[in-house]
Amino acid sequence: MSQRKPQAQAAAQAGSSGEAEGVGPAVGGVRSSEEQHNWLDLWAMNPETRAYLRSARRDAACSHASSRREGAGDGSQEITTPEKLRHLQDTLYRKAKAEPDYRFWSLYGELTRRDLLEHALRLVVRNGGAPGVDGENLTHITATPPTQARWLDAVRREMQTKTYRPAPVRRVYIPKSNGGQRPLGIPTVKDRVVQMAALLVLGPIFEADFHPCSYGFRPGRNAHQALDQIVNALRSGRLEVVDADLSKYFDTIPHDRLMKLVARRTSDGSLLHLIRQWLDAPVVEESGNTLPNRQGVPQGGVISPLLANLYLNALDWAVNDPAERGQPVLVRYADDFVILCATGQGEALRQRLTRWLAARGLKLNEEKTRLVDSRKGFDFLGFRLRWQPSRVSGKWYVHVEASPRSQQRLREAVRGKLNHWTLGKRIPEVVTGLNRLLRGWSGYFHYRHSSRVMSKLNGQVRDRMKRWLWRKHGKKQALWSDYPDERLQAQYGLWSLPQRAAWKSPGTGQLNALQ
Repeated sequence: MSQRKPQAQAAAQAGSSGEAEGVGPAVGGVRSSEEQHNWLDLWAMNPETRAYLRSARRDAACSHASSRREGAGDGSQEITTPEKLRHLQDTLYRKAKAEPDYRFWSLYGELTRRDLLEHALRLVVRNGGAPGVDGENLTHITATPPTQARWLDAVRREMQTKTYRPAPVRRVYIPKSNGGQRPLGIPTVKDRVVQMAALLVLGPIFEADFHPCSYGFRPGRNAHQALDQIVNALRSGRLEVVDADLSKYFDTIPHDRLMKLVARRTSDGSLLHLIRQWLDAPVVEESGNTLPNRQGVPQGGVISPLLANLYLNALDWAVNDPAERGQPVLVRYADDFVILCATGQGEALRQRLTRWLAARGLKLNEEKTRLVDSRKGFDFLGFRLRWQPSRVSGKWYVHVEASPRSQQRLREAVRGKLNHWTLGKRIPEVVTGLNRLLRGWSGYFHYRHSSRVMSKLNGQVRDRMKRWLWRKHGKKQALWSDYPDERLQAQYGLWSLPQRAAWKSPGTGQLNALQ
């Protein structure tokens, strides 16, 4: 354990009471303009993270399963982090960045702050969700201000007296596209709030340690930036790709090894015990059976993405080490990652990767992990990347567009909106739902070279809409002439996928349409 003086820790955690307002800027080094953004606002507003946090609750409500990346960006209402909490987070980040070996102590006390718990509850309410095993729901907790205040007071007392105990996690299963099932764990509302409070404190500390090539569930990072990094690596001559797939990653993370990684940054025994309790919380199956949880982190837990990133962080640094022969590049988004390397290096890297994972209790999915020649194309994060010649200049470039599988998922979703089961619904209701689907899909896939795909899908959506209207109105003829494209937009309000190419401005991370 670190033998730091108590004064150093107090300075690192200044801001909890506003007594050391001038300490923050003095701790750590100069930060970039992007790092100076409020840490949690960026994390919480990250579209992919929002989709992840909502996935368990959406599926528990019996909605159709969808990719946690596709359709992100539907626009949640922004919640501003309180100034004192923002100061605490910035100070923790600066301290962690300046001293990579520093172990924080007395962090548990921060979790008992009323302002922290109130903010954690606001974030949990924004994410929404189904109740856990206790049946307590957000509507009841936030019914009136006095009800919410009493609930928060009770949670705070449990935290202060250390009588808080996590409840078992309710497990539900959702179908995967390959025919299997994905287990999702739904903690109780109380556990989600306390986990969010822990995330508010621990997140900035571990964020200072994460590698730049990790893009999943991190502040100011998203899937498009991961794809940009891959394109840059391909352009640099790294044409061979190890397309890796981990076997049940979230369900197989060893608890003991994970806790050792957490303990490298905090010596607070109470906080470490709390995290261990979350990891060891038993699981209640849909059948009612209660099972022990000896490994893994629940998908659906608020703190799970942070812990999952932490466990693979060493892999990010090891593969991307500048001293590594050939300088391969690993780009990771949560448990999905690729390694780009010079031709001929892929097999050796794959073997080393297998050994590295085995030493840490993980393994590759041998059926899905493969070596790929990027000139033949490969899929990542729902996109297809391949080399092809420009129709204008004839020069070869990396073409990026929605993968055939992603396009098929949209067509299936559109069929779910426009079929004989929905003929009895009002047209405005159906079109509103269809437009919401199209906007969500394009919000993610309107990126780089999307014009051809968007144009093709627009035609398919319109054809499906015309046939649906034709049947709804009992038409016998004139399918195409009665419902021209102009009428679909002007009269019925059908939204069209954008057909102008999308591009990413250097250094801004913002999507724009070419004018």
